[in-house]
Amino acid sequence: MAPRPLNETQIGEVLGGLPGWSFGEDRLVRQYRLDGHLEAVALLVHIATLQERLDHHADLTVTYDSLGVSVNTHSVGGKVTELDTQLATRIEEIAAGHGAR
Repeated sequence: MAPRPLNETQIGEVLGGLPGWSFGEDRLVRQYRLDGHLEAVALLVHIATLQERLDHHADLTVTYDSLGVSVNTHSVGGKVTELDTQLATRIEEIAAGHGAR
């Protein structure tokens, strides 16, 4: 079954359990701060590995000590689907282990 876009109420409910995440421009977004560049890159690699297993990918942006995550589902016109909320939840679960805040 193909993913279906979530409405804003559904997205709001999901965001209630994802501290630091927000919704804007048809994307779920989060900016993580880390202790340094290597820590930011380590989190990026961990997320990339997770994304490969899920076969669903976010846009990731590393600056010196931060990692930006932005995700939506291209196959439904760039809208947020359950695939995105699942990925965001998994990212949030692993981020703390990297010291992300």
